This record gives sequence, C-alpha cells and structure tokens, in this order.
Amino acid sequence: MSVFNKDAGWVVYLIRNRHNALYCGVTNNLERRFELHQQGKGAKALKGKGPLSLVWSFNVDSKSQALKTEYAIKQLPKSHKEKLVSLELIIEWEEEKIQYIKIS
Repeated sequence: MSVFNKDAGWVVYLIRNRHNALYCGVTNNLERRFELHQQGKGAKALKGKGPLSLVWSFNVDSKSQALKTEYAIKQLPKSHKEKLVSLELIIEWEEEKIQYIKIS
C-alpha cells in the first residue's frame, strides 16, 4: 500500500533530511514531488542533504489553503513542527482559518 494518496488534491508536507532539519512544501502530486526531491531536482534547500524521509503530510482543499498552511507551518518553531510529525499537534481548517489542536 502506498503512502501517497493520488486523489489528495493539494498536500502540505514535511521532509526530514540527514541533518534532522525539516523542510515544508506544497504540491498537488506528492509522490512525484518527493521523487524529484530525492533526485536532487526539487528544492535547493534539500539538494545534497539526503537521505530524505517524508515524515508528515496534510491534505487540503485548494492551492490557496495549501500555501496558507505552508506559510503557517514555516512560522512555527522546530519544536512545534516536531509535534506535528509525532501527531501531538493537529492542524485543521475551520471557517477559513487554521486551527491548532494539541493532543498531548
């Protein structure tokens, strides 16, 4: 079973590199985009920093929501991004705003 949902629409994702840094991006084809990152053809921030691991993804309804979510995640400190990865923090869209829900 693939970790990639081909019918997801737009996806916001986090990739971990060999330095344990997290990269946030958006795409409408996660499988293709992750493959490009692994080949060094994606974001400059990930070139030469493999191996790469897709550690988190979040499906949204539109490109606009994807870009707003990406921006919000990029504003978070790394500790909060790690909570997204460990599912201690959940993101939801409610009334056109991002809501954070702390699980633990």
